[in-house]
Amino acid sequence: MNPNEIIYMDHAATTPTDPRVLEAMLPYFCSRYGNPSTIYSLGTEARAAVDEAREHIAALIGCNPDEIFFTGGATEADNWAIKGVAWANESRGRHIITSAIEHHAVLEPCEFLQRHGFEVTFVRVGSDGIVDPEDVRKAIRKDTILISIMHSNNEVGTIQPVEEIGKIAAEHGIPFHTDAVQSAGKIPLDVNKIGCQMMSLSAHKLYGPKGVGALYIKKGTRITPLLHGGGQEKKKRAGTLNVPAIVGMGEAFRLAAEEMEEDARRQTVLRDRLIQGILQIPDTRLNGHPTKRLPNNVNVCVEGAEGEAMLLALDEEGICVSSGSACTSGTLDPSHVLLAMGIPPEIAHGSLRITLGRSNTAEHVERFLEVLPGIVERFRAMNPWYQKHRKAARSS
Repeated sequence: MNPNEIIYMDHAATTPTDPRVLEAMLPYFCSRYGNPSTIYSLGTEARAAVDEAREHIAALIGCNPDEIFFTGGATEADNWAIKGVAWANESRGRHIITSAIEHHAVLEPCEFLQRHGFEVTFVRVGSDGIVDPEDVRKAIRKDTILISIMHSNNEVGTIQPVEEIGKIAAEHGIPFHTDAVQSAGKIPLDVNKIGCQMMSLSAHKLYGPKGVGALYIKKGTRITPLLHGGGQEKKKRAGTLNVPAIVGMGEAFRLAAEEMEEDARRQTVLRDRLIQGILQIPDTRLNGHPTKRLPNNVNVCVEGAEGEAMLLALDEEGICVSSGSACTSGTLDPSHVLLAMGIPPEIAHGSLRITLGRSNTAEHVERFLEVLPGIVERFRAMNPWYQKHRKAARSS
């Protein structure tokens, strides 16, 4: 292996744009630059490209193309789903159900609505990071107007029982939204089997460009636009469409449909080798369910070593991983996901998230497992709390 090679193992944060995706995008910057809202040939050509992208995305999740609405990213899609349904249905009620481990793009809109008179129930999760559907059922009230539970968790990779939750929502006639940003293209998705009325998607988690996403909205769903202005996206989402990015998202989803099964098989083997190797280090633990998890996700806690410190030490070795969600990596607070799972703060501070992608190899995994133990040993030696803890354990 080239000693100067960067080993990128943070694909849950973002992915490199696939060269095939970039190739599909390039014509729409310069030669096919029309505004898809115009009626002359340059515009209709751009509109046809957008419609084709819509078809590719719809095919991956099992919906009709006209139920896909493009956004500036998954954060916008989540905000639109939460606020749009809340505002459209507030005459029927002002109660929302979500989970304690959602992405901040769901949690913060919910907290925003709380400040404006809505009530939100944050359903707890078990120690494996999974929502119990019965807890969702128990949280339902007569004034519940929305349930939002993520498809898989962005930090610990647990796959939620969304089909069961979808059935519960349907029994009570409540719209169901799921954030499937981390799941799309990694595991099969079918909005009809899930029973959701909305699903948030992102391009850059799936080898597409940043700054573009989509929200699936089932026909007949009551939702208020988040952005107002022009009549784009059937008057549901104003703003000139980002045609190159949309084309890239469509191509990324098309490729994922073709390659998902092989990618998942290969990454699961690498994932399991990583887990097996890391857990050979004393006082480490796997976070999340051991099998009901994404094929590319490993999340561990290492006692006696700070996650941020390990991350930086690994970076010095040319290995890129995360200590949690990329969206909150600038904070020193422990992961809200790990805390919700009952992990003590002093342990949660020692978390690492390793997420694999198409470029990763068995050689990369072995290099990581070669480097990590020495890093852990070095930081533990400087940690008086851990040394005292180990001394007490040996004497007991």
